[in-house]
Amino acid sequence: MTIKHGRPCWYELATGEGKLAAAGSFYREILGWQVEDSGMEGFDYHLAKSNGDMVAGLMVMPPDVSEMPPFWMIYFAVDDADKAAADISAAGGSIHRPPENIPGTGRFAIAADPQGAAFGIMQLEPMENGQDGAAFDQGKAGHGNWNELMSTDPEAGFTFYSDLLGWQKSTPIDMGEMGTYQLFSHDGTDIGGMMGLGDAPVPCWMPYFGVNGVSPAMDRIKTHGGNVLHGPQEVPGGAFIAIAQDPQGAHFAVVGPKETS
Repeated sequence: MTIKHGRPCWYELATGEGKLAAAGSFYREILGWQVEDSGMEGFDYHLAKSNGDMVAGLMVMPPDVSEMPPFWMIYFAVDDADKAAADISAAGGSIHRPPENIPGTGRFAIAADPQGAAFGIMQLEPMENGQDGAAFDQGKAGHGNWNELMSTDPEAGFTFYSDLLGWQKSTPIDMGEMGTYQLFSHDGTDIGGMMGLGDAPVPCWMPYFGVNGVSPAMDRIKTHGGNVLHGPQEVPGGAFIAIAQDPQGAHFAVVGPKETS
């Protein structure tokens, strides 16, 4: 299995020093993940699985961003990481970590779009078990189901990502005073939306993870020390969403039916 250029392929949490085990325990309770040490030599990196599929990585915030609040980063698949990094720079984005290899996984880089939202790119090596790219699966709870950009200039943001990743504009949704929520698609399927900053302090990407019951997930978030910021709210298509912070402060969202089905 080779994941297509432009598709979301990995979700990665950077959390506070000394909080890695606690973060893993939180998401285990909220999303049903199985979290374990990756075994990488010299690097404390935990892997999260959902029903056997690799869906996310968890690590301590790197020293160069240790003063930032914890955050989730979304990686998008590219055919050529070095070319994509050059294209990002040429289009006015920035490269925070130049392309480098992860043995057995692929070649990755960390970047930001021209408005400052951070994201990752990954040139994946084909895997015999077909798990490359299983992190994003809109049909499964515990996986990434949606990807949302909050930007100071979402129109310019769309142009940047469309040129880089081949996305297409889909349905625009009028949000009144909050402006337009622009859906975007990859390979004929809506995979996310772009909007103005809203309540976000800086431009950023936010992952939505699938759950079988948004209301029960909200209860679990609060029970285990997280903070529900918004929801449950019904969205076009009949699903419900809730936006939250984990106990360390990283923002994420959940999406699915309102109650357990």
